[in-house]
Amino acid sequence: MPHQHPPARLPVPARRRRPGRRRWGRWAAGTLSFAVLATSCGGWAVLNGVGASLGRVDAIGGGPDRPADDGASTFLVVGTDERAGIPESTLKDVLHAGGESCHCTDTMMIVQLSADRGRATVVSVPRDSYVDIPAHQDPATGKQVAAAKGKINAAYGMGGAPLAVRTVEQNTGLRIDHYVEVNFLAFVSTVDALGGVEVCTPKPLKDDYSGLDLPAGTTRLDGAGALRYVRARHVDGSSDLGRMHRQQKFLAQLLHRAASGGTLLDPAKLTGVLDTVLRSVKVDKGLGNAELLDFAGRLNSLSASDADFATVPLSEVDHQVPGWGSTVLWDEKGAAALFEAVRAGRPLTGAAAAAPSGAAAAAAAGPSASPVAGTIPPAQVRVQVLNGAGIQGLGFRVDAELRKAGFATTGTPSNAPGDGPAATRTVIRYDPRWDESVKTLAAALPDAGLDPVPGLGPTFQVVAGSEYRGPADPAASAAASSAAPAARAAVPEKAGPAAASPTAVAGAESGSEISCPS
Repeated sequence: MPHQHPPARLPVPARRRRPGRRRWGRWAAGTLSFAVLATSCGGWAVLNGVGASLGRVDAIGGGPDRPADDGASTFLVVGTDERAGIPESTLKDVLHAGGESCHCTDTMMIVQLSADRGRATVVSVPRDSYVDIPAHQDPATGKQVAAAKGKINAAYGMGGAPLAVRTVEQNTGLRIDHYVEVNFLAFVSTVDALGGVEVCTPKPLKDDYSGLDLPAGTTRLDGAGALRYVRARHVDGSSDLGRMHRQQKFLAQLLHRAASGGTLLDPAKLTGVLDTVLRSVKVDKGLGNAELLDFAGRLNSLSASDADFATVPLSEVDHQVPGWGSTVLWDEKGAAALFEAVRAGRPLTGAAAAAPSGAAAAAAAGPSASPVAGTIPPAQVRVQVLNGAGIQGLGFRVDAELRKAGFATTGTPSNAPGDGPAATRTVIRYDPRWDESVKTLAAALPDAGLDPVPGLGPTFQVVAGSEYRGPADPAASAAASSAAPAARAAVPEKAGPAAASPTAVAGAESGSEISCPS
């Protein structure tokens, strides 16, 4: 079936919420069945077929300057703009992929299974990230090219998969063990082979450039529709940042579909999916049958609570560079914290701290944990900042101030959608199910209006207006958040977000938090 494109993907589990919240439940049963399949005679036949179908690329180099091997399995998954073999009519009328393809990576994700087999992490890397590109040999001329700065997605065009891998390793400090390259055709074929994937949105999404026209609610998309969903960059002012978040949401749903649809339990279905998909996928030469078996084994004990999704935190989203145009700059401190957490195999969302035991559990059950007005700590309140006033830099200012006040901001503010007049008053948009957390945020922004949006989910939106004033004293806010009448019994917030540990990474979300309601 002629189709193709981006969000590169690898099997990564979703994540379970604490009691009283929506959850997926474990998809480990499906991955366990896959592991059993992989170790059976029929499984070996499937894997041998996989090995024969995969395209190979010499992507992982050696050298003393590579990051140390930390025992984790870390994949660099890239989506390319490759369109070879797809009829022009299909590209234009079905996939809405106009223009010329670029010899670059359109999507880039780092997918890691921790060394102790206990966690999975997906980190989206903005394609316009302005980073250091290592010295390399120009494949066209054979001449040596000195190290220089440039967009991270250009590394692929400058030196192929090996340079893309080296660039990611140099800028993140993470050792890349395997490389997976997915094009338009592989992506669309994957979705179609699974029978479509459901996506959900609290508001309609429309993008004339990609052809996306999605109503509010839950919709099952075929491969072509899914491609439009993950490629859309003009839904609102968030551009690439919003697109990456939709890609993460779609990946979570794709994995859920694969696990719940019986594909992993049925050798015939699995063989059909693999045969369809892998003809359009390229991997590094070291990813053989033994590695696939190990990968399956690592998946079999993971649950929804063991997977985190994050995007590299940014300090500037429109950094103009001569010759490169608009680029994005990483927040050096935030990016370093993110990659250190990934390297150490730590939870990005602090979920491990959300279920205390022993003395900690007893303390948490005491009177001091009783929720009253403003009792949810700022660190547990996840916030996306939107610039509604059109004032240059306002979004980053508000994000930084709320983060300093202790809130778990995404670190990736964007412009508010819509063509209406610039906002004057700041507004907090929230899902009514998170009725306790909104009190903490409202106490920090007393001048802000409140706009309940059913179905918005656990991430609050602060739409900053021109009259925005900085948050109230964070010390006072924190004190108010921890205080509670001793006579009250502990009652968990209705559908409240997972507690964040002191080491939680700003903007990270679990697979459960970004999935559709079950």
